[in-house]
Amino acid sequence: MPPDRLCRRWLGPAMVAVIAAAGACAADDELLVPRPTVPSVTAAPTAAPSPPADDTGTADPQQSDLDDEPRTGSAESTAGEAAPGSPAPDSPAPDGREPAAPAAPGPVPESSDPGQEQAVRRPDGNMFAADVHARVVLDLDEPIDMAAATGDDFLWVAERAGLVLRVDMERGQVAETILDITAETVAAGEQGLLGIAVTDRWLFANFTDLEGHTRVDAFEREGTGLSGRRRTILTQSQPFRNHNGGDLAIGPDGLLYVGFGDGGSGGDPLDAGQDPTTWLGAVLRIQPTPGGVEPYGVPPDNPFVAGEGQTVGGRPEIFLIGVRNPWRFSFDRATGDLWIADVGQDSYEEVTVLLAANGGGLGANLGWRLREGLHSYAGEEPPGHADPVWEYGQDDGCSVTGGFVYRGSAIEDLYGAYVFGDYCTSRLWAVQISTGEVEFRDLGVEVPGGSLASFGEDARGELYTLSLNGPVARIVPG
Repeated sequence: MPPDRLCRRWLGPAMVAVIAAAGACAADDELLVPRPTVPSVTAAPTAAPSPPADDTGTADPQQSDLDDEPRTGSAESTAGEAAPGSPAPDSPAPDGREPAAPAAPGPVPESSDPGQEQAVRRPDGNMFAADVHARVVLDLDEPIDMAAATGDDFLWVAERAGLVLRVDMERGQVAETILDITAETVAAGEQGLLGIAVTDRWLFANFTDLEGHTRVDAFEREGTGLSGRRRTILTQSQPFRNHNGGDLAIGPDGLLYVGFGDGGSGGDPLDAGQDPTTWLGAVLRIQPTPGGVEPYGVPPDNPFVAGEGQTVGGRPEIFLIGVRNPWRFSFDRATGDLWIADVGQDSYEEVTVLLAANGGGLGANLGWRLREGLHSYAGEEPPGHADPVWEYGQDDGCSVTGGFVYRGSAIEDLYGAYVFGDYCTSRLWAVQISTGEVEFRDLGVEVPGGSLASFGEDARGELYTLSLNGPVARIVPG
C-alpha cells in the first residue's frame, strides 16, 4: 500500500478503489454502491443507567472471593480448530452508502473510568495535516493490551502469555510484574491473555483457560499493585480455538463491556452472531460485583432484560449482537461514542461507530453472519442493523485492529480522528466523521515490529501501538 494515499473524502466503496487511483480520489463513475455514511442521531440522548448496588457490604461471608464460578450460566460449546497469531486469520475490505447529514455529537458523559482524564471537547483537527511517527518505547514479550490505572503514573500492559506489567513509558522500563497467570493459559493461535480493563478497585482480565474456554476474572487492586484477592466474574465455553474476542472496556456509564467472537471455525457454523441466546457473537454489558454475593449484576435497560410480565428471548447480559470477532472496541472519551472493529470472513473488514446519542449501540445488530461489512453474506439485512462507517478488503489487509479516537494534545491535527490499523499491513490509518462525511487517511506510518495486535490510550489520551513481535511505540508528532 503506498504510504501517502490521502484521499480527502470517502466518495467510494472500497479503499481498494481509492488506492488503485494512483494517488488521487476515484471519480464518481468509478464508484460502486453501497457507500459508508456517518450515522445520524435517531434517538434522544438516554440517561446512563443506574448500576446495581456497589459490591461493598453485600458479600456473602460463606462465599470465597477466590475463583468463584459465576451464578449466571455461560453459554456452552465444544472444542475445535485453531487460527494464527492474535486477531482472527481470515478477514476482509471497504465500501459505502449515501452521505448523511452531519451527526450531532452525543452528550459529553461523566467518565466513570477513574483511570482516564475527562477530555475537554474542542473542535476536531484536520487529520490530513497531521504529521505522525511511531516511536518505540520498549520491547516486551507479545504485548497484547494496555490500560491506565487510577493513582498510578505507569501504564499496565498485558502480555499474551499471562503477565500484566507496570511499565514506566517515560523511561521505557518495566517497573514490576503485578499479575502472573502464565500457568493458567496458553498463548497459542488466538488464545492466551487477550484483554484487560482497570477501575479504581479492580483489574479485570479476559483470558482462555487451559482447555481453551474464556474466563473473565477480577483481581483486587492495592495501591499500584494487587491484594491477592480474586474472583471469576464469568466463563464461556468456546467451540473452536479462534474468534474468542477477548476485549474488555469500561464504558462512560462505569459498566464493564465484554467482547465475544462467534465461537470460531469459519462462516459462523453455529449462527451465533444472530442468536441472542448465546454470548458468542455479542458484546456484553454488566456491572461487576466481585466482592458481592453475585459476581455481577445486569443493567435493567439491557435489551434482553425481561420486563414485568414479559419474556424476552435473549441473554440479559447482552448489549449488542451480530459481531464475528470484535478485535478491539473503545469509547470516545469526549463523546461517549462506541467504536467497534470487527474482523471479517474473507472479503471485508469493518469499523462501526455507535453514537452515544443513539444509546451507544444498545440493542444494535452489526449484521454478522447475514452481512459482512456493507454486503450480504448469508442473508438479508436484519432489523435494527448498524452499517459500518468504514470497510476495506483483502487487497489492503487481512485483519482489522481497532484503536481509539485521538483525544490527546501532542498532535493537534489528529484530534477527533479514529486511529486504527491492520494486523497484517501494520499501517496506521485514521477515519474522521465530524464533517458529516466519512473521511479516511493512511497516516503513512508502519507500526514498529509489524503484527499490529492492539492500541493503548494513556490517561491524557495519547496513543500507543502494540506489536505481537515485541515493540511498544508511542504515536508522536512526526
